[in-house]
Parts: sequence; C-alpha cells; structure tokens
Amino acid sequence: MKAILCSQFCEPDDLVLADIDNPVAGDGQVVIAIKAAALNFFDILMIQGKYQIKPPFPFSPAAEVAGVIESIGSGVTGLKVGDRVVASVGHNGAREKIAVPAASAVKIPENLDFDRAAGVIITYGTALHALEDRASPKPGETLAVLGAAGGTGLAACELGKLLGLKVIACASSDEKLEFAKKHGADIGLNYATEDLKEGLKKLTDGKGVDIIFDPVGGKYAEASLRAIAWEGRFLVIGFAAGDIPKMPLNLALLKGCDIRGVFWGAWVRQNPEKNRANLEKLVKWAAEGKISSHVDRTFPLAKTADALKVLAGRQAMGKVILHP
Repeated sequence: MKAILCSQFCEPDDLVLADIDNPVAGDGQVVIAIKAAALNFFDILMIQGKYQIKPPFPFSPAAEVAGVIESIGSGVTGLKVGDRVVASVGHNGAREKIAVPAASAVKIPENLDFDRAAGVIITYGTALHALEDRASPKPGETLAVLGAAGGTGLAACELGKLLGLKVIACASSDEKLEFAKKHGADIGLNYATEDLKEGLKKLTDGKGVDIIFDPVGGKYAEASLRAIAWEGRFLVIGFAAGDIPKMPLNLALLKGCDIRGVFWGAWVRQNPEKNRANLEKLVKWAAEGKISSHVDRTFPLAKTADALKVLAGRQAMGKVILHP
C-alpha cells in the first residue's frame, strides 16, 4: 500500500511517497481502509522534530482518520467489517490503511461524509475539552478566540456559541473574520489592523474578556491576557505563531485570573471513556449540522507536502484533508 513517510526530521517537501506492507489486525484491533485523513498544524512540527511527541522513524503525518473497517482481530466486539468509523491515531494517518485499537474507533452515521468526520476529532475534541472541562464557562460570558478561522479556532467559535457564550473572533484578515462570523462568532476583531488589547477592551465595554482561547501564542498571547476580565480564564491551546510566549505573572495577580493549560492528548490518555463520549457527541452534532466541521480543501496523498504548506502559511479556514 501507499504511505507518506518521514524517515528523518525534515520539511514537507522532503516527505516521500512509498510502498509499505499492508497492516494486519492484531488482538483487539481493526484495520481501517482510510478514506480521509485530516492534517493539523502539529503535523508540521512533528516532521520537523519540534513537537513534544517524536514517533519512531519512519512514520506518516496525520493524526485523525475516517474510513471503512476492512478486517477485525480477535476479541473485538461492537464493530464489524464494513462499518464506517473515525479514529484518533496520533500519527500514521497519511497512508491507505492503518491498524488501530478497536476501542479508539467510533462509528459514524451514513449522512456524515468521511471528510467532515475526519476533521471532527482533534480540533473539536480540543475545543470541547478546553471549553467544557477547563474554562468553567457560564452562559452569557464573553469568549475571545484567537486564530478564529483556523481549524481549532473555528471549532471554538461554533462550540462557544452552542454553550451560550458571546463569541469574539480574532483573526488576521477581514475575510477570515467574515468566515468566523458564519460559524458562530458574534463579532470580529482584526488584530493585523487593530490593537488586540485595546480592541478587546472596547468590545467588552472596558470589562475585559471572560475566556480567552489561544491556539496562536507569539505576541498575541500577552496582548490578549492584558485584556482579560477579573477572574478570567486564559486557555493555552498551542503556538501556531511559532514562538512560545513568556508571560509576566504579575498580570495573573493583577487580574485575579487563571492561566490554564489545555493538553487534549494527555487528557485523552487519562480519560479515555470521557473522550469517547465527547467524540460520539461531536460526531452526532456534525451529522445533525450543529457543527460544520468545515473542510477548507482536499489533497491526494501524493500532494501531502502541498497540504502541509497550506497549514504552515496559515492559509486554511477550516480543515485540510488528504485522500489516500
């Protein structure tokens, strides 16, 4: 079968399309014939050796897949050959087939296409965990989402709206803001043309923002923290800007606020049943149209490098999907 392989830390253009052996379902496993594999920004960091998780070589990028169960190992119950499923796989999704623990596969309804299903797992899983488990949200509170048109940001806009929050989309262009407004955001702030701290204060009548959802980092993190409300919650999601900010802790003191880390992957390992329930809920919401799981564009497997460069250039509004 075909697979995109990273055999040493490299850039997207250095990835290789290769032939590898077909996987075999071991005890408690299923083999999924992959119809769609979703990419995330951390895939770039992973192949560069800059991510906290470093898989053994050779590996494939893409941590979430959707497809059809092709074979089943011994001891598997509740799933059968032909079932349509999604699964979080960590890496190795950019290939035609993959063997995964049956417990990690969740069935998807017939009215949910593979592209949208693949895009639900990580971005919406992260956003739901961040908002429900880490943010202590109260209906009517304000939520500022940085990088609002990206995969995780868009998920936060939609889920924030579902949770009854007033959503302020923050992004680097008016086009991205209009896109975010179509997906749950109430108002927008262009931080390429307007000061982020002052803009957020103005939009909240000087009170500050109750919850800040930051997958961007860099210079925007401190600026947004300076606009947080008393007893606000700053959610550290990631660092798409590339720089990990160093925050003046006197701001947490002066604002009486919390800086809360959101490490979805580690939380999943410690709370597998809660995560599975979350994923089942997200799949249901996607099928019902309550969340969009919007796909920005798709690429064939051989064009994985081009797909990753779209993410690296922060050009995507929604998910970037591979078709093995």
